[in-house]
Formats: sequence, structure tokens, C-alpha cells
Amino acid sequence: MVIIELTDVLFALDSIPAILAITADPFIVFSSNILAILGLRSMYFLISRMLDKFRFINYSLVVILAFVGLKMLFSHLVELPEWLSLAVIALALISGIAASLLIPEKESKEEAEQND
Repeated sequence: MVIIELTDVLFALDSIPAILAITADPFIVFSSNILAILGLRSMYFLISRMLDKFRFINYSLVVILAFVGLKMLFSHLVELPEWLSLAVIALALISGIAASLLIPEKESKEEAEQND
């Protein structure tokens, strides 16, 4: 049980840069980390299942992490509104899901040989 709870805390610490990319309001950062401790493990399993179902979602996650990293690096130079950050994150996720649904998966050589 202790290991599971330590994993939850680790996931919560991992979410601190993500919430700081959206806002610097201390109440929102604190409350989001409390909620992260409560539910981030289940979100991790949801994302791992999404990676199996939507094959382009990993590229969306790369875009989101790059955006968050750049926003944190340049936060003292450029102030982006919260709605823009949320829009970039939503657009990246929607694009990854849409690409996975719309672009057909290529058959591997083994599957093509089995179908012949």
C-alpha cells in the first residue's frame, strides 16, 4: 500500500510543471496537485490504453510536453493567457485522436503474407 501511495505522490510531482504551464495561481496549483494525488494513477492507465487504441496520441503528448517546456523556459519573456494554453493542449489531443481514426493503419509484411 505504501508503494502505491508513493507512486501517486510521484505522479503528482510530475504534474507540477503541467499545471504551472497553465497558471501560476497558488490555489489552483495546490488544489490540482491534491487532485493529482487522488486520481493521476488512474489517468496514467487511461493514457496507456489510449496509446494502444490511438496510435498517433504519443505525438500529441510530445507536442504538449514541448509546449509546456517552452512555455516554462520563456515564461519570464512571454505571458500566454490560460485559454491559449488549454486550446493548444486540446488541439494536440484532438489532432492525435483524429489522425488515428482517419489515417488507415498500414498492413505489416507478416499480416500481408497471412492474407495471401
